[in-house]
Amino acid sequence: MGESARQLAVPLDEVLDAELVEDDGPAGTELVRTGKDRHLSPGTVAAIAASVPDSTRRAYGADREAFTAWCAEEDRTPLPATAETMAEYVRHLTVTPRPRTGRPAAPSTIERAMSAVTTWHEDEGKPRPSMRGARAVLNAYKDRLARSSDPAATTRQATPAQPQQIRAMLAGVDRATLAGKRNAALVLVGFATAARVSELVAANRVDVVEAEHGWDVHLYRGKVRKHTTTALLYGTDPATCPVRALRAYLEALTAAGRTEGPVFLRVDRWDRLAPPLTRHGRPIGDPAGRLTAEAAADVVERLAVAAGLAGAWSGHSLRRGFATAARAAGHDPLEIGRQGGWADGSRVLARYMADVDRVKNSPLVGIGL
Repeated sequence: MGESARQLAVPLDEVLDAELVEDDGPAGTELVRTGKDRHLSPGTVAAIAASVPDSTRRAYGADREAFTAWCAEEDRTPLPATAETMAEYVRHLTVTPRPRTGRPAAPSTIERAMSAVTTWHEDEGKPRPSMRGARAVLNAYKDRLARSSDPAATTRQATPAQPQQIRAMLAGVDRATLAGKRNAALVLVGFATAARVSELVAANRVDVVEAEHGWDVHLYRGKVRKHTTTALLYGTDPATCPVRALRAYLEALTAAGRTEGPVFLRVDRWDRLAPPLTRHGRPIGDPAGRLTAEAAADVVERLAVAAGLAGAWSGHSLRRGFATAARAAGHDPLEIGRQGGWADGSRVLARYMADVDRVKNSPLVGIGL
């Protein structure tokens, strides 16, 4: 899920911190509150809920349902839960195989489940259970996985797609087709802007503006909640030039009669643009044909597999690959962060760059071995 779900979900009392802090007024006065002082309208409740990403809301909902079902089986109270219940539940997660994988949950999945339950207490105005015992159980589980060299001991990360891998991915793309033009533009623009696939597919034609240096691409960076304008520059190799790839794709869209709306659209195997999608006879998908983030990530994965590249490929491979390649080329971390819309001091970006720095700036360099 990228950054942890705990960071993405904001409890109500934190969202409205300034409004929820009691203020008794000047000394010697008594503050009188009406019934509305603690009331939230349905519209405000909906606005607060909308601040939590859909993926986080779905994951937390599933985690809370699983916890409730386990409590029912164990004759325990889910809300409010005790410290003992939380410790027992975490142990249950560390020893019980999951139906899909046949293995117990990974530590990161258990962390998310713990956060889902504690934030649920906050949402319902209940005291948070002590997590000391639960945390001790999880730490012991992490140690056990690490000592046994279990792959689950380390967080699975996307393989970075750097220029060498991108050339291999695009070598087999037929750029005479509309689908090929779209895929080349998606990979190259995604890499050059260091965009998350969700940010990339949200772009519309009005968000890409031709400029003397190439293109200016306006993206809304959802994690930091701000718009950025990224300069797309000409590449030295026409095959991997993001400016040329985007121009070729947009010209093809214009020729097909699409001059507005989403930039990245569904294209089927017969090169039909934005074909209708149905499930059980009902229309699904974006009516305008906008590509989903999942479909964009699938493009990256399919191209990597087709090129015979080993690794854990996903849409995030482009974003991580940009950070890695830019740092290896000696670019300043601040400029790398600005290009990709990372928050200042981002620990995730620092981790990506550390992959380069641990070799490039190793204290072993130049000591005479």
